[in-house]
Amino acid sequence: MSIQVPFLNLQAINAQYQGELEQAAKRVIQSGWYLCGSELESFEAEFAQYCQTKHCIGVANGLDALTLTLQAWLEMGKLNKGDEVLVPANTYIASILAISKNGLVPVLVEPNPNTFNIDVNNMTASLSGKTKAVMAVHLYGQLSEMEAICAFAREHALLVIEDSAQSHGATINGKKAGSFGDAAGFSFYPGKNLGALGDAGAITTNDDELANVLFALRNYGSHKKYENLYQGVNSRLDEIQAAFLKVKLTHLDNEIARRRDIAARYLSEIDNAHIRLPHVASDEAHVWHLFVIQTDVRDALQAYLLEQGVQCLIHYPIPPHKQQAYPELSHLELPISENLHRKVLSLPVDPTMTDAQVELVIQAVNSFSL
Repeated sequence: MSIQVPFLNLQAINAQYQGELEQAAKRVIQSGWYLCGSELESFEAEFAQYCQTKHCIGVANGLDALTLTLQAWLEMGKLNKGDEVLVPANTYIASILAISKNGLVPVLVEPNPNTFNIDVNNMTASLSGKTKAVMAVHLYGQLSEMEAICAFAREHALLVIEDSAQSHGATINGKKAGSFGDAAGFSFYPGKNLGALGDAGAITTNDDELANVLFALRNYGSHKKYENLYQGVNSRLDEIQAAFLKVKLTHLDNEIARRRDIAARYLSEIDNAHIRLPHVASDEAHVWHLFVIQTDVRDALQAYLLEQGVQCLIHYPIPPHKQQAYPELSHLELPISENLHRKVLSLPVDPTMTDAQVELVIQAVNSFSL
């Protein structure tokens, strides 16, 4: 059977705003200014306001957002090479890469199997004298327990960086993702809830000094041309992507609302003994970047759903400590994380899905049997 419900239809998502996107592109083309100009400056201001932070620093992608933040703390003397960073064991590998690329040590902490996020109760056992930071990953679009994590960090004098790559717009008690920790990294990869039409990322923070260092680090370590304070990189969010993101930011809350509507139907109408539905701490805390179920028969279920015309993906099949890139972590035994990586399957939660497509997914999942 042909695919009737694609996992994510980026063409349809962006087609909704085609006129606005074309106008944005035309504006940039005609300006003659393509890097570090007014489009970036205005997007940074708008996204900072959206996230309820003082600063937003646009960078080339989400990995750079995390990597440069940690590098900035090294430059500022808040971290030192060899310091340890607590990070959830089941995260996407980008979280780990950002830590190790800075000469820091990732300490993998088992997640809460209900929320998929780092389990605060497991963080104490992972502490050592070298622990200096915690990276809270808001996996699949649901905020971590940030009030508890920040309280833990204050008690142990730890920096907090949020990996907000999947959580744009999620809130706890009216406070937005990206505003809880000392800093946060965002990805605007095309498939994210707020997606560019190419690679893009940003850092949010309320720390003036950190923001000042980051503005330099993303631009060869320079505030002033040909004068380099740091060994920086070229990681600039370009004008055309900033212009596209400005357009899509105005529609983000509506897209989140549609994702929540789809997720609510899945939660209330999917009923199959082979499936464990995701746990939701609160409606506002989850923006449903992904709708992730757990099942002991993943391969069979995924194949069956594809036969029914429903495309599903796995986020993520291999845990970071089992990746060839990290042989030094391969000895770790992390049964909760490993179990999740064997069981998780993501159902479509595309904001352009029709009600008929949502119904098809529900019926297909409910009709599955062995």
